[in-house]
Amino acid sequence: MLPAQLDDAYVAELRAIAGAHGITRTGVAPASVMHRARTELVRRRDAGLHDGMAFTYKNPERSTDPGRAVAGARAVFVGARPYLLDDADHPPTGPGPHGGAVPARVARYAWTDHYGPLREGLWAVARKLRADGWKAVAYADDNSMVDREIAHLAGLGWFGKNANLLLEGAGSFFVLGSVVTTAPLPPASSTVADGCGSCRRCLDGCPTGAIVAEGVIDASRCLAWLLQKPGVFPRAYRVALGDRIYGCDECQEVCPPTVRLGQRRAAGDAPAGLPVEPFVDVLDLLEADDATVLARWGRWYLADRDPRWHRRNALVVLGNAGDAPVTRGARVTALLTKYLAGDDPMLRGHAVWAARRLRRDDLLPADDPDPDVRAELTAPL
Repeated sequence: MLPAQLDDAYVAELRAIAGAHGITRTGVAPASVMHRARTELVRRRDAGLHDGMAFTYKNPERSTDPGRAVAGARAVFVGARPYLLDDADHPPTGPGPHGGAVPARVARYAWTDHYGPLREGLWAVARKLRADGWKAVAYADDNSMVDREIAHLAGLGWFGKNANLLLEGAGSFFVLGSVVTTAPLPPASSTVADGCGSCRRCLDGCPTGAIVAEGVIDASRCLAWLLQKPGVFPRAYRVALGDRIYGCDECQEVCPPTVRLGQRRAAGDAPAGLPVEPFVDVLDLLEADDATVLARWGRWYLADRDPRWHRRNALVVLGNAGDAPVTRGARVTALLTKYLAGDDPMLRGHAVWAARRLRRDDLLPADDPDPDVRAELTAPL
């Protein structure tokens, strides 16, 4: 017969299992409905702040109720794994084998696969619970669970004004996941109090003003979301994108606790020996065929598994490359010519914008059959 209540010693066993997989912070939350998160998801969705983003907005009744994930759930074991690696090599800027490079930054969490080892650790915890007679299912980077809310309820940290969860003494460079279980684990005795105080560096530091109130993000302005969202990249935020190709760390990189206290690892300690890729040459990406794009960069979120969205982003980054000598070279000329003559009007339009930004009007067509491309030919830069 299974016990009616488990103790802290049992939780310590689970913590040790998770720790073997690099999960450095753990906690337990009750498996009750997350009413605050549900109310906020619905309110922000109704206000249009999600900008069409699905994920946990898609079904708040499910993503805020652990009991919908596991019938009869009693507790949620939460784990946080740090992903702050030491700065890797500088971006490629020299002539290189292909005649120059245009480097673009990758958000730190996507330098390599940090969710893989997080999931392995959570699965190991779930296996232990199942072996002891309980139901248990692991979730990470999944729309089944509002991971920051459940981590807050498990006592791991507080919500920063940038809407990230800040872990005490460690900041926000962590990936989060959980194990929903029927095991009666003892929950955290309290949540972590706010540690931001009067600081507002994240609000002031956001390149697009996407943090519209403390803890509230307007996704329609958030560069991290706009890089994932299908469709035309909004003209108003293209210059602000700068050299970012995937994700945006700005609101974390200006956060004092995150910068000062982040748990760093050597870049050579990447999970399972996987390569670390803090920069991408957008010219490589624009030259690559579909299979290569998916093989090299398909681990990033890619709407409908369609490489054109990565190419769209690369064209915007190229347009922001300024007066670097490579932008006048044969490699960039050939790529702009290719995309300006391509059969995809969405990519043609972004190629027009890039060419105009680089003052390569010599490459531009006089006209285009697509109205959106024609608009790009004359719109203010």
